Amino acid sequence: MKEFGYNFGMINPNMNPGEVAEKLKEINSLYYTLPAIAGLAGATLRIPNSFLIGIGGGRNVIFVTTTLLLIPAIGVGFALRDVNSPYLTFAILAALSGFGGGNFSSSMSNISYFFPKKVQGTSLGLNAGIGNLGVGVMQKTIPLVVGLFLFTAIDKDGNLIGGEELAGIQNAGWVWVPLIILSALAALFGMNNVVTGTPKLPGTIEGISKTLYLIILGLVSTGIGAYMLVGLQINMWVVLPVVIILTVLLMKFATPREMKANLNKQFAIFSNKHNWIMTIIYTMTFGSFIGFSAAFPKLCQDIFVYSDHTNPEFINPNAPNFLTWVFLGPVIGALVRPVGGWLSDKIESGAKVTAGSTIVQIIATLAVAYFIVQARNSPTPEIFWWPFFACFMLLFLTTGIGNGSTFRSIPNIFSKEQAGPVLGWTAAIAAYGAFIIPKIFGQQIQLGTPEKALYGFAIYYVVCLGLNWWYYQGPKAEIRNP
Repeated sequence: MKEFGYNFGMINPNMNPGEVAEKLKEINSLYYTLPAIAGLAGATLRIPNSFLIGIGGGRNVIFVTTTLLLIPAIGVGFALRDVNSPYLTFAILAALSGFGGGNFSSSMSNISYFFPKKVQGTSLGLNAGIGNLGVGVMQKTIPLVVGLFLFTAIDKDGNLIGGEELAGIQNAGWVWVPLIILSALAALFGMNNVVTGTPKLPGTIEGISKTLYLIILGLVSTGIGAYMLVGLQINMWVVLPVVIILTVLLMKFATPREMKANLNKQFAIFSNKHNWIMTIIYTMTFGSFIGFSAAFPKLCQDIFVYSDHTNPEFINPNAPNFLTWVFLGPVIGALVRPVGGWLSDKIESGAKVTAGSTIVQIIATLAVAYFIVQARNSPTPEIFWWPFFACFMLLFLTTGIGNGSTFRSIPNIFSKEQAGPVLGWTAAIAAYGAFIIPKIFGQQIQLGTPEKALYGFAIYYVVCLGLNWWYYQGPKAEIRNP
């Protein structure tokens, strides 16, 4: 969007160069806020989705959450036609893209009922890995399709243009529409509701209605959180717990009696301390993966392309073509998740694999920070591109392996009835990484110290390493090597 000059209508011809420069800094910050809103929404909508399978039925839930993705996809297709489309439009569409995050949590919960514990790591790793492969596919597909002229676009001066690259940027939304339709139809006619996941199987209409109701509650929390974040400029560390608590309270007190009874039974996971421990550890893995996936392309752009932080209009003529390569990070992280799950099943311990991957993850994080510092202090930052990129790929690799290993641990820590909701809940909280990490990088980029964000992440990873050892590996481990 920055390359094509999207300014949300915030720049006008009457501004002097100084005012334009200041406004560009503000717009650059808003670019980071959009994926943060999407991350906030995707994580928040995962919370109701974590418990939906037991209420609405697997087929009904997946069909609804997939079909809802048509709204942001079509909306983006229209909004990208005009570089002056308001920021509010993109913010709303970013929030609605959270339907995809919700879909992921419900699918993880659903698939856990189909396999025995001995292959939970592999099966859940495959589901998660193939599902999140979409992040890398998206990052590679969108640069390809925006060069195809299919629709007329409007430039910053309000003129209609055609046959140029900008004229195809709205394909970033339209390209997914036929795929979403096919997926929704496949879910409706090819999937089943299973009694092991939904003891009281509802009819199709009833299941769809219950699903939509809980998703609406999630959207209410999302809207309030996004307004607090963008409209009221409240610190994200305040917004995050407010949104989580509000979502759970709405589900607990704003649902009909029958749904409330089912939810209260599933809410038993909140009284189990291992749910909270695994939430912290899972967030280290998947939260980092999804957060880095959202922030990585923009971080590359700010460090190697717009490398003069005193002049936001400066473009490094020798900058690497990062768009050719950034998709590899999410692809590596996604493809290796089944490997992490399979390896954990093979050695019969997810905790051991988690420990090993976390150690390497800490080293990779500090290495990325080192090369960021070197690039920032160099008149030729591009010479540090490849070592920076290689270390970031190692970071994606370790988050994927660690995430796969947690898929082995959770079903072996919890009962069959609790494992599904715990998988959904941990994935929901971890998904806030897509909200937190872009925001932290955006703030630190403004301050000129993005490496400090990575130092903070490394400290968090050390804490997770300690928790994993204390509760699942050390001499006082309560559950030995789950």
